[in-house]
Amino acid sequence: QVQLVESGGGLVQAGGSLRLSCTASGQAFSSYALGWLREAPGKGREFVASMNWDGSRTYYADSVKGRFTFSRDNAKNMAYLQMNNLKIEDTAVYFCAAGPTATITTTYDYWGQGTQVTVSS
Repeated sequence: QVQLVESGGGLVQAGGSLRLSCTASGQAFSSYALGWLREAPGKGREFVASMNWDGSRTYYADSVKGRFTFSRDNAKNMAYLQMNNLKIEDTAVYFCAAGPTATITTTYDYWGQGTQVTVSS
């Protein structure tokens, strides 16, 4: 099993940047694919980005492509989501998740508690 804790959320103006971190503990972090997902008020959970175990494959939702960058450091059991040029519609609770396969769905085995990102005009 792996435990995940997100941090780095906050309030930012449109056009600004934030970097989310995902700190993992437990076994075999480097063997898991990771995902970032988000849930906005009144909406379902949606895929943002995912990465396979060694970082050689990364996928992004069209809505964030070119603005968000997903990275991971297996030696430190950490993952990051750099979010640039934030838009109001990026406002959501962001979750880090882990599973066997990098997927563009919301299907993962392990989830963090989420961190709030609020983008203001």
